[in-house]
Amino acid sequence: MTDRPETPLLDRVTTPADLKQFSDAELVQLAHELRAETISAVSETGGHLGAGLGVVELTVALHHVWDAPRDKIIWDVSHQCYPHKILTGRRDRIRTLRQKDGLSGFTKRSESPYDPFGAAHSSTSISAALGFAVARDLGGLCDTGHGDAIAVIGDGAMSAGMAFEAMNNAGHLKKRLIVILNDNEMSIAPPVGALSSYLSRLYAGEPFQELKAAAKGAVSLLPGPFQEGAKRAKEMLKGMTVGGTLFEELGFSYVGPIDGHDMDQLLPVLRTVKARATGPILIHVTTTKGKGYAPAEAARDGGHATARFDVLTGKQIKAPSNAPSYTRVFADALLEEAARDDKICAITAAMPDGTGLNLFAERYPSRCFDVGIAEQHAVTFSAGLAAGGMKPFCALYSTFLQRGYDQVVHDVALQRLPVRFPIDRAGLVGADGATHAGAYDIAYLANLPGFVVMAAADEAELKHMVATAAAHDEGPIAFRFPRGEGQGVEMPERGQVLDIGKGRMVQEGARVAILSFGTRLGEVLRASEALRARGVTPTVADARFAKPLDEALILELAASHEALITIEEGAVGGFGSHVAQLLSDHAVFDRGLKFRSMVLPDIFIDQASPADMYAVAGMNAADIEAKVLDVLGVAQIGDKRA
Repeated sequence: MTDRPETPLLDRVTTPADLKQFSDAELVQLAHELRAETISAVSETGGHLGAGLGVVELTVALHHVWDAPRDKIIWDVSHQCYPHKILTGRRDRIRTLRQKDGLSGFTKRSESPYDPFGAAHSSTSISAALGFAVARDLGGLCDTGHGDAIAVIGDGAMSAGMAFEAMNNAGHLKKRLIVILNDNEMSIAPPVGALSSYLSRLYAGEPFQELKAAAKGAVSLLPGPFQEGAKRAKEMLKGMTVGGTLFEELGFSYVGPIDGHDMDQLLPVLRTVKARATGPILIHVTTTKGKGYAPAEAARDGGHATARFDVLTGKQIKAPSNAPSYTRVFADALLEEAARDDKICAITAAMPDGTGLNLFAERYPSRCFDVGIAEQHAVTFSAGLAAGGMKPFCALYSTFLQRGYDQVVHDVALQRLPVRFPIDRAGLVGADGATHAGAYDIAYLANLPGFVVMAAADEAELKHMVATAAAHDEGPIAFRFPRGEGQGVEMPERGQVLDIGKGRMVQEGARVAILSFGTRLGEVLRASEALRARGVTPTVADARFAKPLDEALILELAASHEALITIEEGAVGGFGSHVAQLLSDHAVFDRGLKFRSMVLPDIFIDQASPADMYAVAGMNAADIEAKVLDVLGVAQIGDKRA
């Protein structure tokens, strides 16, 4: 157990209202204690460390100046919300972060009234805050009073189109709305694109404040860190052709930049804004991701996400594994294919490390594109690459691909363009919980004409599917794989190109056939071992494809068995639904086949270990065994029929 830090001031904080009792000097000390407590807690649980450390002073200042929950503080993405949770009555549970029955790693409305809007995906905060501001002015928040709406958004998240759509609308409506741009020049990966370049150019001149005369008292506080050769000053020079700043052109008053770690700068500006702002205003705050903890500050990603770690050294504590991660298998397989084919290129949306494409970028920098937090653009950009004769692999997490679904339909599927979609984090992902679960991609891709949808049963199958996608030029193709380590199977020297729409037999049996799509195959085989002890040996097949289905295999299984069970790491409407449709079309049910489909339940499953989450879903080996026995009418231990 890590030694707990001494926190005499923080110990006096039960709710944010308690911060009103502290002097400005005491708030500085409180921030130090809050940072130490955050580091200590995350060292025990793992989680998103760097983002929270970067906003400790800002969190303290916001809760000191404003009056949550009457005022709505909305954290974009909310990776940075751990200090906020500590200050809002959840300190006694902070060491349950991201664990079963514990605190969510993100803001969550059902968890606390201090979390007015749930998040985990980026660039939603300004839209939500504007909604609160309009609801306030229309009387919708009469139960809690007419408070302010404050969105805290990072510079990486600001690059997404949704943020600009919201700002444009806010500027038009002219409602009192406060947006704090938390500029650490580091989202998860270093942000890219024209916006980041624009913000960087703003440091060309002396920093200046523009809250008319109201903010002049803060101007003298600002030059300190910037006079020392600030490398990224973010003030656009007056007199540019468009006139004023980008934010002012969108209808916002602009204040900044200010040092987000200096209470002497933060507090006067925030107090002034609270007292005098009328319409929408953007406060530009510069911070350092991982601030105050040397291992996080030194990390390439600012200590974005970490396993449990030793506080003194920062060394992460991870369970040993002999199996490679699925992400690494994908990355290595794609590199092998790219070495043989110079038309292969890779696209990611601000997740080069998470998708393994950082390795591709190192080897083939001219063929790797990180488009920033912009999944819609990533998909259509990939479509353009495909139309232009390239072989794009658009690598996104399942939960993030959802954000580009219209582009998948309209720009890719409708035109039958051969975009390859490696879908990472398929199925239930563990500590990140429901917001990051890859539950829906089978259903929303397999219903599109001309789409090929595959799922790897193990890491060797994943390597084959990378090769298959590289060779497929007839239309869009997707292959999904989970987070974490593989099954530990023997790896082929080279990926084989699979026959499109053809599954494989894994085990011959009788009476019941289990048709698996994805990595539940390992659980199916474990269930099969247990079933043999009860005199039942199921036939087991790996579907490989949800679209097109292996119709011959499925119909043969249906004809030669009493029962057929499908299983997939996805929601209803996916693989099992397509199989059921096929069986219905061929009147198989009329011949008495018993059919069951094991899918994720129609609920959002909270964070836990993946095994615990699949237990909630009823999809582990014991659940599969029980399903087989039930469909065959075989009595189980404790069954009243026994």
